Amino acid sequence: MIRTGMEAEASYDHMLTSEYASLLAMEFRRNPIVNDEAAFDLYSPVPHPDPAKLSERPPVVTIMGHVDHGKTTLLDTLRSTSVAKGEAGGITQHIGAFSVPVPVSGNSSEPMRTITFLDTPGHAAFSAMRARGASVTDVVVLVVAADDGIMPQTREVLNLVKNSKVSLVVAINKCDKPGVDVSQVEHALLSEGVQLETFGGDIPVVHVSGLTGQGLDQLVETISVLAEMQDLRAEREGTLQGYVLESKVAKGLGPVGTVLVLRGCLRPGQHIICGVASAKVRVMNDHNGKPVKVAYPGMAVTVSGWKELPNAGDEVLTGAEADVKKAVINRVRKAEIEASLTDLEAINEQRRSDREQRGAVEDGQEEKVQVPEGPKELRLIIKGDVSGSVEAVRGAIESIGNDVAKVKVVSTGVGDVADSDVLRAKTAGGTIIAFNVKVPRPVESEANSQHVPILTSSIIYKLIDDVTTRVIGLLPPVIEKRVSGEATVLALFDIHVKGKKTTQVGGCRVSNGVIAKSKLARVVRNGQVIHEGRLDTLKQHKADVMEISKGNECGLNLADFNDLRVGDTIEMYEEIELPGTL
Repeated sequence: MIRTGMEAEASYDHMLTSEYASLLAMEFRRNPIVNDEAAFDLYSPVPHPDPAKLSERPPVVTIMGHVDHGKTTLLDTLRSTSVAKGEAGGITQHIGAFSVPVPVSGNSSEPMRTITFLDTPGHAAFSAMRARGASVTDVVVLVVAADDGIMPQTREVLNLVKNSKVSLVVAINKCDKPGVDVSQVEHALLSEGVQLETFGGDIPVVHVSGLTGQGLDQLVETISVLAEMQDLRAEREGTLQGYVLESKVAKGLGPVGTVLVLRGCLRPGQHIICGVASAKVRVMNDHNGKPVKVAYPGMAVTVSGWKELPNAGDEVLTGAEADVKKAVINRVRKAEIEASLTDLEAINEQRRSDREQRGAVEDGQEEKVQVPEGPKELRLIIKGDVSGSVEAVRGAIESIGNDVAKVKVVSTGVGDVADSDVLRAKTAGGTIIAFNVKVPRPVESEANSQHVPILTSSIIYKLIDDVTTRVIGLLPPVIEKRVSGEATVLALFDIHVKGKKTTQVGGCRVSNGVIAKSKLARVVRNGQVIHEGRLDTLKQHKADVMEISKGNECGLNLADFNDLRVGDTIEMYEEIELPGTL
């Protein structure tokens, strides 16, 4: 190894990566053998050679925009339901998927067609969900409130669209609100680089009202025209390719995932794989909870039968039972190897440091090693209702903190808080976050007895505020000194005390505030603080007093300080602890 330039890796306890191990084997004229079984995996089918011969599929339309701009209310009106009223804080915190039948434009023989809508959250913490929605969609409807204009998540959506090949439709919502200026919003969009049809561009804009239904027919027609122009087609049979939009643990069904089918079809009894999770499809339901016998491209269905909870955003593929099992085993092994490789450099660096310290001890050159104290950690166990929410919560709170105090997520999971979560939090000295999930009463009692705090919330921005407050509590307090009185030394006297000892007393006049014996004192000379302590005595006309107000004269003596000079300023102050700031 030294001859081949690997001197740093030549120690007996250095862990080699597979690439280095293969290179070493080849140096010894040996052929490293790759295990083909361990490399087996399932992959998405190759594109069809002639897409024009395929069947048409419904367009997938994602509704995006800033929080509280009326996206869900708009969709509620489209499907005549009321989702927004049931959502925590009135904001969407999941990806909702459902199909809406719409009339077919043109001379098509089919009287109706369907459009699959995805409703994504608008809150800043759900950026991963919005990116996931944009990656599987054909048309993005950007909802902008006429009374609010361009906001941070509006710009984020525009950046997502610019970096993808999806079509964009702008829906200016709340146009029925008195006093709104729609043209101002359109000019703001133009300044962001959105070339609207109003100004001769190619991006359609529709003025709508989610409450009254104004302009919704025109919006649906615009979406249909864009979909027909894209000529969306996909295989209705064969190997499935889709994506998990959301996943959660449902009572009576276990792990379930919302799967959006893009190619092929999905039927009960099929074996599917998603990341390191697999399932034999047991039951499929549509957005209304009705059973579905077969799901074709463009449909979003809830699938049960998962052995483990699938991760939102992972690709879903079908295969034979044996192939799925083999692929899962290999994916788990690969994930474990990748996880170990991330720690490999740190392990080798630590071992190198240990060897250097042992060498220094043997040479008699041992120095006292100061172990640097790391930042304080707020350890959290996150439980949420769906995997997408857990992902969003983790992403939002992991960024809270600084180099003094920070958040460390110990574990995450989907489902109600369980006894095992309390045990894990007790062991880690952490706090449980229950986002949109219940805490059973026995689990709550166990957490109280084990002194494990549980933060429950159904609104993400309130949860972020709670976590931020707890992280601030880990910061060292800021000590603020507030001056409550000042006195100027006018004369000095030496007073005999017990025995032959003398003490210095300063004759002073109070120039500001109140001189109180209970407060702290400091001596200021030529603008510099030369002593801080407490008053030993405070007298007025030979009488001991507790405080002297402005304009009065007094004699005072400081404990453990006998170097007062005429012209010194005595400041009385109190120390107030204020919470630290991030």
